[in-house]
Amino acid sequence: MPVPGAALEQLGFLTIGLFDENDPGPGHQSTLRIIELGERLGFDSAWLRHRHLQYGISSPIAIMAAATQRTSRIHLGTAVTPLGWENPVRLAEDLATVDILSGGRVNPGVSVGPPLFYERVKDALYPDTGDLEDFTYERVARLLRHVAGEPASAFRGAEGFEQFSDRVQPHSPGLRSRMWYGGASVASAAWAGEHDMNFLTSSVVRAVDDKDTVDADDFATVQRSHIQAFRAAHPDGPAARVSQGLVVIPTDSATADQRSRYQAYVDARTPRTFSPQGPQRMLFARDLLGTSEQIAEALYAHAGFREVTEVAFALPFTFEHEDYVQILTDMAERLGPVLGWKPESSRSR
Repeated sequence: MPVPGAALEQLGFLTIGLFDENDPGPGHQSTLRIIELGERLGFDSAWLRHRHLQYGISSPIAIMAAATQRTSRIHLGTAVTPLGWENPVRLAEDLATVDILSGGRVNPGVSVGPPLFYERVKDALYPDTGDLEDFTYERVARLLRHVAGEPASAFRGAEGFEQFSDRVQPHSPGLRSRMWYGGASVASAAWAGEHDMNFLTSSVVRAVDDKDTVDADDFATVQRSHIQAFRAAHPDGPAARVSQGLVVIPTDSATADQRSRYQAYVDARTPRTFSPQGPQRMLFARDLLGTSEQIAEALYAHAGFREVTEVAFALPFTFEHEDYVQILTDMAERLGPVLGWKPESSRSR
């Protein structure tokens, strides 16, 4: 449990990878350069958000494949891939392929439920089966089975001159242990634990449980309850892996202009954190802005943070490339050390 003097073990970051609709190339190249920078700075992981029909990364697996050829150490994850858009067999093939290319560094994070604004996209996505698709946890279970190497076909052997496998190929043996579930409720946290997954908890959680009774109006308290429910259901108990993803903006080396823009960004987003939002009573965490010492103080007071030993701090959505360079550099060189974190290269020293 992180407290002042105890070391944060894993430091990662999360990016949405924005791009210009009329010139998408530079935005994608910026994302790849940010991942390369993360490796040079010693980050343990880089995570990609998944955005369909928006101006953010729609194909994080393709970005990860490119990043495997530019990096050698940093782990690459998705936070998260909504499975409502995916065929579990095809996704398992892609994930295993990129994991092989990376040397075993892929950490797929997934979630379930109907695609966002499903009625708008149903005819394009599932024109013949839209009302029959299963968007329950079984969709995750199918993916897990295929990643683990369970049969995907009733036939294995030769058919003429061709050889066929009865399981997804290529098979990457260690990938199953690096599967993550991105959950925002007690139910999803417990399901992930029961199915031996790792757990991603972000800056958004539900303030209600399955019976629609309020757990609490305090984000950190609710997030802690999700982490505890996950570990209570997981075979590894307290040792089960959880990564927390708050928006964190250190300003140690920021210019006056950057600090002003960062403050305006946080100010615009803060009102939604005052109370649960919408019919599902979604709670949003406050963005953490300030010096590394100020952010560390806020984290150590955060009930959710005190339950984890690894984080994937989320980068703000709308900043410039140079802003991300400053933020990541301050995270790695100032905030990380304040939290007791060390780059992997120096941990054995």
